[in-house]
Amino acid sequence: MVIHHGNHSSHPMAHSLSRLLGAPPQASTTVASTQDAKGNDVDLSIYKGKVLLIVNVASQCGRPAGRPAGQPAVNRLVNRPGNRLVDRGLTNSNYKELSQLYEKYKDQGLEILAFPCNQFGGQEPGNNEQIVEFACTRFKAEFPIFDKVDVNGENAAPIYKFLKSSKGGFFGDGIKWNFSKFLADQDGNVIGRYAPTTSPLSIEKDIKKLLKIT
Repeated sequence: MVIHHGNHSSHPMAHSLSRLLGAPPQASTTVASTQDAKGNDVDLSIYKGKVLLIVNVASQCGRPAGRPAGQPAVNRLVNRPGNRLVDRGLTNSNYKELSQLYEKYKDQGLEILAFPCNQFGGQEPGNNEQIVEFACTRFKAEFPIFDKVDVNGENAAPIYKFLKSSKGGFFGDGIKWNFSKFLADQDGNVIGRYAPTTSPLSIEKDIKKLLKIT
């Protein structure tokens, strides 16, 4: 897990996100504007006052690159076109626990923003409709799912350029794998960054702290 706490107001882009979350829609910039999985424009200022857990998701995600392979559990293996088996271990555990967190804290001020991304092992190959159907049918996901984006490179979504500049990881700013997580407070300050292998439920204590739940 990679997590940092503290006052981030000195970072110029931290100021920027705070303004964006508090700005009226007509005043928002491209960092605050994105699209949901249905192609609707979404202004991120609607999440002003919410604790945000922002995650790049994938439907066919197994181990992070470079992690010892071992022997994946049989029930985590699924068929893929071409008869290639895929270990969905990270997909299953993350979607399950994200849904648990959302159900538990959505009425207390938590919002989870899921951004599908196909940059890691081609593990999010479907279109938006297929991605939403998978998440909502298999895991009963109720949190917002956005348009598929790049999180690295020159075409990275503006929100991910901001997140990475606010919280670099151990190995630099780049996102390393699916299910990297960023936690932001009610004013849009990025409080923590977590590794792909950090389970959502292990972040619960940090979420509760921001929600002021004892």
